[in-house]
Amino acid sequence: MRIQRTALLLLVLLVVMPVAAAYLHWAVFGLPSLLASPEAIPEAATPYGFPAWLRINHYVNFLFLVLLVRSGLQILAEHPRLYWNVHCTPGTEWLRLTPIEVPRDRVWTAKDDARYLSPWIGLPGYRHTVGLARHWHFLSVLFWVGNGLIFAVLLFGTGQWRRLAPTSWRIVPDAWAIFVHYVTFHLPPEPNGFYRYNALQQLSYFGVVFVLAPLAILTGPSMSPALTNRFPWYPKVPGNRQIGRSLHYLIMCAFVVFLIAHVTMVALTGLVRNMNHIVLGTDDTRPLGLYLGLVAIGVVAALNALANWVAWRHPRAIQHVASAIVTPLMEFLLNRAAPQAEFRREDISPFLWPNGKVPTSDEWKTLAANRFRDYRLKVSGLVENQVELSMEEIRALGRKTQITLHHCIQG
Repeated sequence: MRIQRTALLLLVLLVVMPVAAAYLHWAVFGLPSLLASPEAIPEAATPYGFPAWLRINHYVNFLFLVLLVRSGLQILAEHPRLYWNVHCTPGTEWLRLTPIEVPRDRVWTAKDDARYLSPWIGLPGYRHTVGLARHWHFLSVLFWVGNGLIFAVLLFGTGQWRRLAPTSWRIVPDAWAIFVHYVTFHLPPEPNGFYRYNALQQLSYFGVVFVLAPLAILTGPSMSPALTNRFPWYPKVPGNRQIGRSLHYLIMCAFVVFLIAHVTMVALTGLVRNMNHIVLGTDDTRPLGLYLGLVAIGVVAALNALANWVAWRHPRAIQHVASAIVTPLMEFLLNRAAPQAEFRREDISPFLWPNGKVPTSDEWKTLAANRFRDYRLKVSGLVENQVELSMEEIRALGRKTQITLHHCIQG
């Protein structure tokens, strides 16, 4: 992996600096005082607990989020480079997830640059499976967004939103105080999550639901040729489609970091009781919630394994399902596309990533050695006049130059 110095510096500022600031706060001022101990705050009468719709939604979200991350990583592996510029010239990427530098002494195609990804991580795994990965990604995102819309409607319809949405700016210093305790390994007293969250938990959940999820939904379409043909202004919202792609990847990383931190804190702050909260909707320490929660996680793992198996054994079935579900929606939203046919000379990229493979047959080599003087273009099929044209005859037909957009993950 290679990361640009400026990107690494930004990463340090975003991740390391808050931790360093927390340790500096502890060293200079001591641990910050908390607003009040959880025991001193009366438990809210409403809303509290986790209703059945929320518990089901929680695990459905987990399933489709895992499918999205795995298929997204497979798509990323097809071109393991991220850019801030739109032309994707080798050497200008801010993050390169491959040890290979593009060679200058031969043609290096997009397929040459694709990386192997284990089926334990990617969906469906291995190399050159971007088509199936895209089908899984599009299917998963439709169900994930649908599940999210149901969650949002019920969240505001039942009053559960008050558990997530901050109502005072006081939450910011309170969250900072709890953060200092956490990162310096001085775990503060935890409130009963069945009734309320601490300030840092509330901000984290609010950020994931109302910031990360919408950003993931908004940045994804900036890479879609169909959408950008109809709405050419859309990729310009993040800057360009490659900035949108980079942001989409960083949002995925944020989801993964949150998931790891979330599971860790659930385990550290009372695993059995917390599992009963989100599985059974009860506030007790029976082990049943833990057992059923582990079964649910096992079901998610089994469904992911099934997704890999179906992708490799029945790829055509995946294509048919995706076509039946995704295509009608795309046609409804995007069937009035008005593609831009002409571009300016200033739009031409310094580098074009070729797709496919360089021909290696003896017939091709013979034609190339003779500068294609023996080449014939056969025009046949449902045409009035079937002809064979040599290169000289083709050139004699006249010449027209057009600047066209090659829109793919490589730019």
